[in-house]
Amino acid sequence: MTNEIRKVLVLFAHPSQRRSEINLPLFQASQQTQGVTCVDLYQEYPTYRINIDREQNRLREHDVIVFMFPLYWYSTPAILKEWQDLVLEYGFAYGSQGTELFGKTFLCALTAGGKESAYREEGHNHFTIRQLLQPLEQMANLTGMQYIAPFALFGARTAAEEGRTQRHVEQWRKLLEALVAGRVDLNAAARCDMLNDDTERYIVGASR
Repeated sequence: MTNEIRKVLVLFAHPSQRRSEINLPLFQASQQTQGVTCVDLYQEYPTYRINIDREQNRLREHDVIVFMFPLYWYSTPAILKEWQDLVLEYGFAYGSQGTELFGKTFLCALTAGGKESAYREEGHNHFTIRQLLQPLEQMANLTGMQYIAPFALFGARTAAEEGRTQRHVEQWRKLLEALVAGRVDLNAAARCDMLNDDTERYIVGASR
């Protein structure tokens, strides 16, 4: 926790937004949150010609970096991988001179089609969401960012009809506002498996 205003950058990657019932509302809530910069990567780079200088400057200007995406084959949509490959260069994000990201905070806000019970050792997918995201966690470690647990929604295909969307979006809005205000206990958030198990637990001063 810093108690200082922090700038948050949300990098949104959804290749099929017209079918998005959760990610798009999450992104729209992010756009409405003061102190948050929102970038729709598929809209900005429809041909995948990523402007490396622009993206690196965005990273320099923000304190918290968020990847927002639906889980595709246990990973990110393609444009986020392309973004990592091009933007997080040696000498910028890692290496002896690559210190631009040191001290920043990184997290993923994602949705998964399967039920939460499928993302366990004994479940259909054999691994937890946090375990599946370990390449991104190591990316954060290598670049000197503090990785905090993901904010994840399971069973995304049925969330709208089951009435789970609104609460999830409101929890995300609370977390975003707390990140901007520097009221998130980052050490506690780094240790847990998922932030949305009890979001208020990680927000200093939140009513529970």
